[in-house]
Amino acid sequence: ACTGIENIDEAITLLEQNNWDLVAAINGVIPQENGILQSEYGGETLHGPAYGPTSHSTAASTPSSSSAFRHVVPSRQIVERQPRMLDFRVEYRDRNVDVVLEDSSAVGDIKHILENELQIPASKMLLKGWKTGDVDDSTVLKTLHLPKNNSLYVLTPDLPPPSSSHSGALQESLNQNFMLIVTHREVQREYNLNFSGSSTIQEVKRNVYDLTSIPVRHQLWEGWPPSATDDSMTLAVSGVTFPCHRLTVGRRSSPVQTREQSEEQCTDVHMVSDSDGDDFEDATEFGVDDGEMFGVASSALRKSPMMPENAENEGDALLQFTAEFSSRYGDCHPVYFIGSLEAAFQEAFYGKARDRKLLAIYLHHDESVLTNVFCSQMLCAESIVSYLSQNFITWAWDMTKEANRARFLTMCTRHFGSVVAQTIRTQKTDQFPLFLIIMGKRSSNEVLNVIQGNTTVDELMMRLMAAMEIFSAQQQEDIKDEDEREARENVKREQDEAYRISLEADRAKREAQEREMAEQFRLEQIRKEQEEEREAIRLSLEQSLPPEPKEESTESVSKLRIRTPSGEFFERRFLASSKLQVVFDFVASKGYPWEEYKLLGTFPRRDVTQLDPNKSLLEVKLYPQETLFLEAKE
Repeated sequence: ACTGIENIDEAITLLEQNNWDLVAAINGVIPQENGILQSEYGGETLHGPAYGPTSHSTAASTPSSSSAFRHVVPSRQIVERQPRMLDFRVEYRDRNVDVVLEDSSAVGDIKHILENELQIPASKMLLKGWKTGDVDDSTVLKTLHLPKNNSLYVLTPDLPPPSSSHSGALQESLNQNFMLIVTHREVQREYNLNFSGSSTIQEVKRNVYDLTSIPVRHQLWEGWPPSATDDSMTLAVSGVTFPCHRLTVGRRSSPVQTREQSEEQCTDVHMVSDSDGDDFEDATEFGVDDGEMFGVASSALRKSPMMPENAENEGDALLQFTAEFSSRYGDCHPVYFIGSLEAAFQEAFYGKARDRKLLAIYLHHDESVLTNVFCSQMLCAESIVSYLSQNFITWAWDMTKEANRARFLTMCTRHFGSVVAQTIRTQKTDQFPLFLIIMGKRSSNEVLNVIQGNTTVDELMMRLMAAMEIFSAQQQEDIKDEDEREARENVKREQDEAYRISLEADRAKREAQEREMAEQFRLEQIRKEQEEEREAIRLSLEQSLPPEPKEESTESVSKLRIRTPSGEFFERRFLASSKLQVVFDFVASKGYPWEEYKLLGTFPRRDVTQLDPNKSLLEVKLYPQETLFLEAKE
C-alpha cells in the first residue's frame, strides 16, 4: 500500500537486501527529503532516507544498502524516483467516476476533474472518505501516504436534493425517519413524533387526534410546505425538512368561515384537513350547517366518495372506506374487515367452533338523510363499537354508486340467494344505511336480521344481542359436535398411532433378521472364497512338488514322518539335498500352510519353521529320518 509494489518476489528481494528491516526497506523505495543516501558510484550524494541492513548509516555505505538503492534506481544517471500513479473511485449519488492522478497532485485537482464530470462547482463539493484527519484542497496526495487504489465519495449539502423521479433516492427517503415537532396551540404543548418517510399526512393527523382529541376535520395546521397539497402524500415527497420539521395545530373555532378569513389564515404557510373545502360554500349558500342538526360538523358531508367506483380490489376499496369513515366520523368506529366478502366469511365462519363469530355487513349510502345520524350516533357509539369488536366480524360496502351497488347485489345473490338480494334491491334510498347480521351454518349462510337506519342505539343493541343469543345457542351445539368429533378423531389417531408403532416394530424386527441373514450369507461367502483360495493354493503347491524318490534310489534319501494336530500321520521321502522349503510346501499341500502351523522336531525339540527354508534337509539334520509334528500357531 505504501510503495505500490505488487510483485511479491520484488518485495521479498527488497526485504532480504535490508535484512528484513521493514522501515529501512520502505524508506529505500520512498526517499524522504530529510534523509541523505551515499551512493557507491563516485561518492556522489543523493538526497533520500538513511537506510541499510542496520538502523545506522555511515558515510561509507555497505554493499547491501547500495544494492537496495540500485533496485529502486537502476540507472546511475537517475536520481529522483518516478512519480506514483494513484487510482480513485469517487461515488456521487448513483454515479461512479474513476480518477487517475500522480501522487504529486493536490486534492483540489481531483475536484477540478470531478467538476467537469459531474457538472458541480468544486466549491460546492465535500470530498469524503480520507483515512487521515484534516484534508483541504491544497493537501498534496503524497503526504497522505495513500495506497494505489482508493474509494471516495462526494457530498453536496448546499445543493437541493435530486428529483423524486430517481427511484433510488426516493426509496432512500421512504426508509428515513422524520421527526415532527408538533405544537398544540391551545395548550402550548409540544409533541415529538417519529414517522417513517412512507407515512402519509393523513396518518400524522390521525395520530395528532389521539394526542390532542382534535378530530381531523377540525384540525387547523400551520407549517406544512406548499408542496403538501394532499393528505394522501407521504412525508418523503411532501417536502418536509429532514430530519426534523416543526408544525403547529389548533382547533378550528367554527366550521363556517368567510372566504376573507380563510385567505387571511393562508398568509402563513399551513394546510387544512382535506375534509374542508366546499363545505364553506355549502354553509354560505344555505345559511346553516346541515350537519350540526345531527350533531356532526359539516365536514362530515361528503367531499370524496366513501369507496371508489369500479374498484378492482375489494381490499383496496375497504381501505379507502375506512380512511374516509375515520375522516368524517372520527376514529371511534367499528373495526372494518379489510378484504373480500369471501375472506370475511372465512374469518367469521370457518375456524374452530369456539372462535367463530357473527358477520355484520354495513351497507352505506351517502344520499340517505339517515346516514350521518346513524354513523355518528349509533355506529360510532362506544357501547356498539365494543360489542361489535368482541362478537362480530364487521364488513362494509358503499351502495351510493350504481356500479358498486350492482356488484354487491351479485355477491349477495351468490352467497345468500336471490331472496335476500331482492330484499336489499327493493330498499329505498331513505331506508339506508342497512346493517345485515349473518350467521354461518353447515350448508348455507343465514341472514338473521336486516336493521334499517331509522333506529336508536338501544334498539340496535337489543337486536345485536338477540342475534347473539341465537348464534350462541347454535355455537354451543357446534362446539359439542366438534368436541365429539375431535374425541372420535383422537381415538382414531391413537389407534392409528398404535398400529403404526406396531408396524414399525415388525418392520424393524424383519429388517434386523434380514440384516442378520445377509451378514451370515456374506460371511459364508467369504469362508467359501477363502476355502477355494486355499484349495487352489494347495493344488498348486502339490503340483509343484518334485517327485518322491524311490526307496532303492542311489541318492541319499531322508524319510520324514509328520503327525497332524488331529493325531493322523503321513509320510514321504525327500532327497537329502532337497531344500527345507520343499517340506513346507508338502505340508501346505496337505492343508497345513506354514503361515498358520509350526513344524516341530522331537529330539531335540525345535521349531523347524524358524530355520532357513533354503537349506537342505541334510544341513538342518533331517536326515536320514525324522518324526515331526504340526502345531497351530497362536
